[in-house]
Amino acid sequence: MAITWILVANASLARLYANLGPNKGLQLVKEIAHPESRMKNADLASDRAGQLQAAGSGHGAREQPTTPKLNAARAFAQRLAKELYMGRSRNQFGRAILIAPPAFMGMLNATLDRPTAQLVTDRFEKDYTKSPEPALCGRLEQCLFV
Repeated sequence: MAITWILVANASLARLYANLGPNKGLQLVKEIAHPESRMKNADLASDRAGQLQAAGSGHGAREQPTTPKLNAARAFAQRLAKELYMGRSRNQFGRAILIAPPAFMGMLNATLDRPTAQLVTDRFEKDYTKSPEPALCGRLEQCLFV
């Protein structure tokens, strides 16, 4: 039976578990923290909005198209997608399950490469990052024989 990787993540924390088969439970492979996602936008931005010379006599301020916090979350999603890509390319798993809140799940799905995305068999749009392993096993029993 192929190894299944379970990625439990939100914008600031991810835990990667492995399931080696029926009745084997979950083994923590890696825990990745991303403290930047917990910071305030003002702490993440390096400068205030710049001034633009407007046509006419008025001045305008240029706003960033996305907030620094959103950019930090996207960067973390890319880091996790790379982690899954590296695991797939090294044949460390044959199946993956993703668990993340809806907004972060969208970021993960957008950054996964096609071959890795094809190995994802189940997606749960929940934040289970604070769930202990036994509770997580109970929530996954329908798609994983833990």
